[in-house]
Amino acid sequence: MSRERFEKFIRVLHQRQPDMTVLTDKVHKGQNISAIMRNAEAAGISEVHMVRPEHGGVVFHNTAGGIGRFTSQRVHERIEDGFKHLRQRGFTLIAAHWSDRAVHYREADYTQPFALVMGAERDGLSDYAALEADAHVSIPIMGLVESYNVSVAAGIILQEAMHQRQQAGHYLRGCIEDEHYHQTLFEWAQPAMARYCKQHKLPYPKLDEDGDLIPPAAGAYRRPKDSREP
Repeated sequence: MSRERFEKFIRVLHQRQPDMTVLTDKVHKGQNISAIMRNAEAAGISEVHMVRPEHGGVVFHNTAGGIGRFTSQRVHERIEDGFKHLRQRGFTLIAAHWSDRAVHYREADYTQPFALVMGAERDGLSDYAALEADAHVSIPIMGLVESYNVSVAAGIILQEAMHQRQQAGHYLRGCIEDEHYHQTLFEWAQPAMARYCKQHKLPYPKLDEDGDLIPPAAGAYRRPKDSREP
Protein backbone atom coordinates (compact mmCIF):
# COMPACT_ATOMS: atom_id res chain seq x y z
CA MET A 1 0.00 0.00 0.00
CA SER A 2 1.53 3.30 -1.10
CA ARG A 3 0.92 6.37 1.00
CA GLU A 4 -0.47 8.15 -2.07
CA ARG A 5 -3.13 5.48 -2.61
CA PHE A 6 -4.02 5.40 1.08
CA GLU A 7 -4.46 9.17 1.09
CA LYS A 8 -6.70 8.84 -1.99
CA PHE A 9 -8.88 6.36 -0.09
CA ILE A 10 -9.21 8.86 2.75
CA ARG A 11 -10.04 11.70 0.36
CA VAL A 12 -12.67 9.64 -1.48
CA LEU A 13 -14.29 8.51 1.77
CA HIS A 14 -14.62 12.13 2.88
CA GLN A 15 -16.39 12.93 -0.41
CA ARG A 16 -18.92 10.11 -0.14
CA GLN A 17 -22.58 11.14 -0.37
CA PRO A 18 -24.57 8.92 2.01
CA ASP A 19 -27.79 10.79 1.14
CA MET A 20 -27.59 9.93 -2.58
CA THR A 21 -28.18 6.50 -4.10
CA VAL A 22 -29.61 4.55 -7.04
CA LEU A 23 -32.42 2.00 -7.00
CA THR A 24 -32.68 -0.31 -10.01
CA ASP A 25 -36.14 -1.73 -10.72
CA LYS A 26 -35.41 -5.28 -11.92
CA VAL A 27 -32.49 -4.32 -14.17
CA HIS A 28 -31.09 -7.74 -15.02
CA LYS A 29 -28.20 -7.45 -17.49
CA GLY A 30 -24.86 -7.81 -15.78
CA GLN A 31 -23.13 -5.23 -17.96
CA ASN A 32 -25.81 -2.64 -17.17
CA ILE A 33 -25.66 -3.25 -13.42
CA SER A 34 -21.87 -3.01 -13.58
CA ALA A 35 -22.01 0.27 -15.52
CA ILE A 36 -24.58 1.75 -13.14
CA MET A 37 -22.39 0.83 -10.17
CA ARG A 38 -19.39 2.41 -11.87
CA ASN A 39 -21.37 5.60 -12.54
CA ALA A 40 -22.61 5.64 -8.96
CA GLU A 41 -19.15 5.21 -7.48
CA ALA A 42 -17.78 7.98 -9.70
CA ALA A 43 -20.46 10.33 -8.31
CA GLY A 44 -19.57 9.48 -4.70
CA ILE A 45 -22.33 6.97 -3.96
CA SER A 46 -21.33 4.31 -1.46
CA GLU A 47 -24.34 1.97 -1.75
CA VAL A 48 -26.55 0.96 -4.69
CA HIS A 49 -29.98 -0.61 -4.20
CA MET A 50 -31.38 -3.22 -6.56
CA VAL A 51 -34.70 -5.02 -6.93
CA ARG A 52 -34.20 -8.66 -7.80
CA PRO A 53 -35.24 -9.51 -11.39
CA GLU A 54 -38.16 -11.89 -11.90
CA HIS A 55 -35.87 -14.56 -13.32
CA GLY A 56 -32.57 -15.29 -11.62
CA GLY A 57 -30.58 -13.13 -9.27
CA VAL A 58 -28.78 -9.83 -9.55
CA VAL A 59 -25.60 -10.39 -11.52
CA PHE A 60 -22.86 -7.88 -12.21
CA HIS A 61 -19.38 -8.08 -13.63
CA ASN A 62 -17.00 -7.07 -10.85
CA THR A 63 -14.50 -5.50 -13.20
CA ALA A 64 -13.20 -1.96 -13.61
CA GLY A 65 -10.91 -2.06 -10.62
CA GLY A 66 -13.18 -4.32 -8.56
CA ILE A 67 -15.81 -1.62 -8.19
CA GLY A 68 -17.89 -3.90 -5.96
CA ARG A 69 -15.27 -3.37 -3.25
CA PHE A 70 -15.94 0.35 -3.13
CA THR A 71 -19.71 0.53 -3.73
CA SER A 72 -21.82 -1.91 -1.74
CA GLN A 73 -25.06 -3.47 -2.94
CA ARG A 74 -28.36 -4.01 -1.14
CA VAL A 75 -30.86 -6.30 -2.88
CA HIS A 76 -34.62 -5.96 -2.30
CA GLU A 77 -37.07 -8.70 -3.22
CA ARG A 78 -39.77 -6.25 -4.38
CA ILE A 79 -39.86 -2.64 -5.55
CA GLU A 80 -42.25 -1.93 -2.68
CA ASP A 81 -39.55 -3.06 -0.25
CA GLY A 82 -36.97 -0.78 -1.85
CA PHE A 83 -39.27 2.24 -1.75
CA LYS A 84 -40.23 1.61 1.87
CA HIS A 85 -36.62 1.17 2.98
CA LEU A 86 -35.42 4.35 1.27
CA ARG A 87 -38.38 6.45 2.40
CA GLN A 88 -37.75 5.39 5.98
CA ARG A 89 -34.23 6.74 5.57
CA GLY A 90 -35.55 10.09 4.33
CA PHE A 91 -34.85 9.74 0.61
CA THR A 92 -36.95 11.38 -2.09
CA LEU A 93 -37.60 8.92 -4.93
CA ILE A 94 -36.80 10.49 -8.32
CA ALA A 95 -37.59 8.18 -11.25
CA ALA A 96 -36.17 8.43 -14.76
CA HIS A 97 -39.47 8.10 -16.60
CA TRP A 98 -41.32 9.73 -19.49
CA SER A 99 -44.72 10.94 -18.28
CA ASP A 100 -46.99 13.97 -18.20
CA ARG A 101 -45.43 15.05 -14.92
CA ALA A 102 -41.82 14.52 -15.98
CA VAL A 103 -39.49 17.53 -15.87
CA HIS A 104 -36.16 18.07 -17.60
CA TYR A 105 -33.57 16.15 -15.62
CA ARG A 106 -31.62 19.34 -14.91
CA GLU A 107 -34.64 20.94 -13.24
CA ALA A 108 -34.79 18.43 -10.39
CA ASP A 109 -33.16 19.24 -7.04
CA TYR A 110 -30.46 16.68 -6.39
CA THR A 111 -29.01 18.47 -3.38
CA GLN A 112 -31.72 16.93 -1.20
CA PRO A 113 -31.45 13.31 -0.04
CA PHE A 114 -32.63 11.33 -3.07
CA ALA A 115 -32.63 7.95 -4.75
CA LEU A 116 -32.55 7.76 -8.55
CA VAL A 117 -34.93 5.01 -9.67
CA MET A 118 -34.04 3.33 -12.96
CA GLY A 119 -36.36 0.92 -14.78
CA ALA A 120 -35.58 -2.41 -16.41
CA GLU A 121 -34.03 -2.65 -19.89
CA ARG A 122 -37.11 -3.66 -21.88
CA ASP A 123 -40.12 -2.81 -19.74
CA GLY A 124 -38.94 0.35 -17.99
CA LEU A 125 -40.34 1.23 -14.58
CA SER A 126 -42.92 -0.98 -12.94
CA ASP A 127 -46.39 0.51 -12.53
CA TYR A 128 -45.82 0.78 -8.79
CA ALA A 129 -42.56 2.69 -9.15
CA ALA A 130 -44.02 5.08 -11.73
CA LEU A 131 -47.05 5.79 -9.57
CA GLU A 132 -45.30 6.06 -6.21
CA ALA A 133 -42.18 7.99 -7.24
CA ASP A 134 -42.08 11.52 -5.83
CA ALA A 135 -40.92 12.98 -9.15
CA HIS A 136 -40.22 11.98 -12.75
CA VAL A 137 -37.30 13.28 -14.82
CA SER A 138 -36.58 12.83 -18.52
CA ILE A 139 -33.58 13.32 -20.80
CA PRO A 140 -34.29 15.02 -24.16
CA ILE A 141 -33.66 12.94 -27.28
CA MET A 142 -33.23 14.46 -30.75
CA GLY A 143 -32.75 11.24 -32.72
CA LEU A 144 -34.91 8.28 -33.69
CA VAL A 145 -34.19 6.10 -30.67
CA GLU A 146 -36.86 6.05 -28.00
CA SER A 147 -34.59 6.03 -24.99
CA TYR A 148 -31.03 5.85 -23.73
CA ASN A 149 -29.50 2.67 -22.40
CA VAL A 150 -30.36 2.46 -18.70
CA SER A 151 -26.75 2.78 -17.56
CA VAL A 152 -26.11 5.73 -19.89
CA ALA A 153 -29.23 7.50 -18.62
CA ALA A 154 -28.17 6.92 -15.03
CA GLY A 155 -24.73 8.35 -15.79
CA ILE A 156 -26.16 11.49 -17.39
CA ILE A 157 -28.48 12.20 -14.47
CA LEU A 158 -25.83 11.42 -11.84
CA GLN A 159 -23.44 13.85 -13.52
CA GLU A 160 -26.05 16.59 -13.10
CA ALA A 161 -26.55 15.54 -9.47
CA MET A 162 -22.81 15.70 -8.91
CA HIS A 163 -22.65 19.16 -10.52
CA GLN A 164 -25.42 20.50 -8.29
CA ARG A 165 -23.82 19.03 -5.19
CA GLN A 166 -20.41 20.42 -6.09
CA GLN A 167 -21.95 23.86 -6.48
CA ALA A 168 -23.62 23.48 -3.09
CA GLY A 169 -20.37 22.35 -1.42
CA HIS A 170 -21.60 18.88 -0.53
CA TYR A 171 -18.31 17.23 -1.49
CA LEU A 172 -16.43 19.53 0.87
CA ARG A 173 -18.42 18.67 3.99
CA GLY A 174 -16.32 15.67 4.92
CA CYS A 175 -17.69 12.80 6.95
CA ILE A 176 -17.82 11.61 10.52
CA GLU A 177 -14.83 9.39 11.22
CA ASP A 178 -16.87 6.85 13.13
CA GLU A 179 -16.62 3.07 13.40
CA HIS A 180 -18.13 2.56 9.93
CA TYR A 181 -15.60 4.98 8.41
CA HIS A 182 -12.63 3.17 9.93
CA GLN A 183 -14.06 -0.23 9.00
CA THR A 184 -14.53 0.84 5.38
CA LEU A 185 -11.07 2.39 5.20
CA PHE A 186 -9.51 -0.82 6.51
CA GLU A 187 -11.41 -2.99 4.02
CA TRP A 188 -10.30 -0.80 1.13
CA ALA A 189 -6.67 -0.66 2.24
CA GLN A 190 -6.26 -4.24 3.44
CA PRO A 191 -8.83 -6.45 1.64
CA ALA A 192 -7.00 -9.73 2.25
CA MET A 193 -6.60 -9.08 5.97
CA ALA A 194 -10.22 -7.93 6.18
CA ARG A 195 -11.37 -11.23 4.67
CA TYR A 196 -9.21 -13.16 7.13
CA CYS A 197 -10.58 -11.25 10.11
CA LYS A 198 -14.18 -11.77 8.96
CA GLN A 199 -13.61 -15.47 8.37
CA HIS A 200 -12.18 -15.96 11.86
CA LYS A 201 -14.36 -13.37 13.59
CA LEU A 202 -11.44 -11.22 14.64
CA PRO A 203 -11.37 -7.43 15.13
CA TYR A 204 -9.52 -5.39 12.53
CA PRO A 205 -6.00 -4.37 13.59
CA LYS A 206 -4.92 -0.72 13.47
CA LEU A 207 -3.42 0.98 10.43
CA ASP A 208 -0.53 3.42 10.41
CA GLU A 209 -0.44 6.72 8.48
CA ASP A 210 0.55 4.85 5.28
CA GLY A 211 -2.28 2.32 5.51
CA ASP A 212 0.02 -0.49 6.60
CA LEU A 213 -0.83 -2.86 9.43
CA ILE A 214 0.40 -2.03 12.90
CA PRO A 215 1.63 -5.40 14.22
CA PRO A 216 -0.74 -6.65 16.96
CA ALA A 217 0.37 -8.20 20.20
CA ALA A 218 1.96 -11.62 19.88
CA GLY A 219 -0.64 -14.32 19.31
CA ALA A 220 -3.55 -11.92 19.00
CA TYR A 221 -4.46 -13.11 15.50
CA ARG A 222 -3.93 -16.83 15.77
CA ARG A 223 -6.89 -18.85 14.58
CA PRO A 224 -9.10 -19.73 17.57
CA LYS A 225 -8.85 -23.40 18.53
CA ASP A 226 -11.90 -25.42 17.54
CA SER A 227 -13.72 -26.51 20.70
CA ARG A 228 -14.08 -29.96 19.16
CA GLU A 229 -10.31 -30.38 18.94
CA PRO A 230 -8.66 -32.44 21.74
